[in-house]
Amino acid sequence: MAALLLAGSMALAACASDESSSGGGSGSGGGGGGGSDELRIGLAFDTGGRGDRSFNDAAVAGVEAAIEEHGGEFQDLSPNADASNRADLLTQLADEGYNPIIAVGFAYGEVIGDVVEQYPDTTFAIVDSSAEEVGADNLTGLLFSEEQGSFLAGVAAATKSETGHIGFVGGVETPLIQKFEAGYVAGAQAVNPQIIIDRQYISPAGDFSGFNAPDRGLLVAQGMYEAGADIVYHAAGGSGLGVFQAAAAAGKRAIGVDSDQYNTVDDPALQAVILTSMLKRVDNAVSAFIDSYVDGSVEGGSDIVYDLAAEGVGLSTSGGFIDDIQDTIDDYRQQIIDGEIEVPTTP
Repeated sequence: MAALLLAGSMALAACASDESSSGGGSGSGGGGGGGSDELRIGLAFDTGGRGDRSFNDAAVAGVEAAIEEHGGEFQDLSPNADASNRADLLTQLADEGYNPIIAVGFAYGEVIGDVVEQYPDTTFAIVDSSAEEVGADNLTGLLFSEEQGSFLAGVAAATKSETGHIGFVGGVETPLIQKFEAGYVAGAQAVNPQIIIDRQYISPAGDFSGFNAPDRGLLVAQGMYEAGADIVYHAAGGSGLGVFQAAAAAGKRAIGVDSDQYNTVDDPALQAVILTSMLKRVDNAVSAFIDSYVDGSVEGGSDIVYDLAAEGVGLSTSGGFIDDIQDTIDDYRQQIIDGEIEVPTTP
């Protein structure tokens, strides 16, 4: 399976709370129901903001790819320290005339229903939350089968482990991140039913700081390596940097998430420990949604699910560290696509 690489450049500078930035060229984009000749995209980030080298940056890459094709500009906003202003970010973008507006992260699901109702002429999308549950015809859900990609990460970890002991670090204990955990555990146990799997979350449900705390990610992963794990998979956003640092210090391996993190870290010492990354193609989903907005084909009120069959999730091959087990990974991948393996979504 060829490496799946993020399109567009990755932003490296962290974005402070409530900061915004705009990017892209001038140029003409289609209206797609937007009511303006120039494409003006609004992007509301998840915790960690721009520069997380993972989830948020994948969304940026998708927007940049769309702007390269259609022209236009974009504005992005990040939540404040306690993420209590998510609704305000969406309304600010709508009031400033951005259309479409993309909310990055499941936490926006708690507020987006009220916002889209206030702006019926604005087209919205939300990543990782269902639009069907909201029932608004100006909202589209961009969903992923994270458990399927994580199953393959578990296959890779169990196959490459020399100790029969691996780990999982989750950012925040929510149903979404538990999908990563469930798939990873199932994949590892499919290869080795006796494998030991340490599992720990950085913060509990409701406390989103676990997605942007590299120091705490380091401590959690460090404990796993000291206990005997030789490969740790993280689904922890910006906290994953700490997992990589712990792996480098211990001389062990780690698995990245969302983006091809071998290509987003800028330290060769960290690149060397990243066995693979579970790619969640937020970039492709965001870019495809903007394409549909431009050509007027957005299907509001519905969810689009990106799974293994649609190449919405998968494993990166950068670095060549899993080349020798690619046949094994491909075999499990096909079994999932064919329905022979049903991957659990809860631990």
